[in-house]
Amino acid sequence: MSRRYFDLADPAFDVTSPVVHEARDEDWYVETSYGWAVLRYDEGAALLKDRRFQQGNAQWPAQNGIHSGMFSDWWKEVLLSLEGDDHLRLRRLLQPAFRNKTIAALRPRFQELANELIDAFAPRGQVEFVSEFAEPYSSRILCVLLGLPEDNWPQVAHWADDLGKAFGIRVKEDLPRIEAALDGLYGYVEAAIEERMTRLRDDLAQDDLVGTLLQAQEQEGKLSRHELGVALVFLAMAGMETTRNQIGLALQTLLSYPDQWRLLAEQPELGGQAVEEIMRVNPTVTWVTREAIEDVDLNGLHIPAGGVVQVLSHSAGTDPAAMPDPSFDITQLRPPHLGFGAGAHHCLGHFVARTDMAVALPLLAQRMPDAVPDGPGQWLPVSGNTGAVCFPIRFTPTPRQRQVRIHH
Repeated sequence: MSRRYFDLADPAFDVTSPVVHEARDEDWYVETSYGWAVLRYDEGAALLKDRRFQQGNAQWPAQNGIHSGMFSDWWKEVLLSLEGDDHLRLRRLLQPAFRNKTIAALRPRFQELANELIDAFAPRGQVEFVSEFAEPYSSRILCVLLGLPEDNWPQVAHWADDLGKAFGIRVKEDLPRIEAALDGLYGYVEAAIEERMTRLRDDLAQDDLVGTLLQAQEQEGKLSRHELGVALVFLAMAGMETTRNQIGLALQTLLSYPDQWRLLAEQPELGGQAVEEIMRVNPTVTWVTREAIEDVDLNGLHIPAGGVVQVLSHSAGTDPAAMPDPSFDITQLRPPHLGFGAGAHHCLGHFVARTDMAVALPLLAQRMPDAVPDGPGQWLPVSGNTGAVCFPIRFTPTPRQRQVRIHH
């Protein structure tokens, strides 16, 4: 039997399709246009923690024919692309702003925001979910985290959306929009840093991410002003774009299982577990990249130093060898999904994403109990980073209500 080959750069190729599952039944990996792809859970989870591999995203611009310019230069400096001591130092300095306790304290604010947005469309019985909920919700949460005025969310969202195209398989053709967004976000972040530094000098420090990171500049191995700007631009993009996309994919999944949607409304404490299950079967990050730093032999596959491997998140998450019943069920506890990566490059902002979605999804289920898609919507390619561009939903109108909080 000839080995299969996946063209991951083809926008028409769906990394969640039956052809991928068939290949997984045949072997644990396939060759692709971006190196090899791991299809099974055990091999994927092990590879992400294997110290013979490093984060593979540093090569992404070059893999797409982008070798110089503002975007290429910035990409080399973001946390995703750094390794070794530089990566450990930056991660250690950024970590305090993303602790579970810090993010958990924001739950009431997230609930208040979700209810405010739902109240605006619930009486109509219809919503364009991306523009009316997923985007303002993720963008305004980002503004709260960064200590930026929430009124600025549409502009921040626009820049973050365009910069988020850096993760897409059309990155080269989107380069002018990506670099314009990069320039805009840099200017905005620099102004926020200046304003916050003035507050610090006047002892008016705010307990937000920018304030925390500015104080990190005083620590040993401090964060330079340039590194802070690079990090905040990256966080603005990653924090908005991936969360917006994942919330849209969450609705796509849950509305496909009306019994699970009803269960979430009845048992809102399942919100956290619903997030894990959604990211197992329908992740926005459809693959996680690693690069071999030495020659590696894995179960019959030789990967030379510099070889790139993609762990396909959906394929691994639905692998029947690791999950005998991989069907969607928010009550089930599963092996940890790979949607946030693993090992040294495990997603720094995972507590934020987990918390804001766990808050929003039960509230949406309660306010739109009979929700169904109102047409097919418009979706990004199911490869690279995916999600909804437009997702109309209809439901029986529900009245505005007092702010409801889900206690944990």
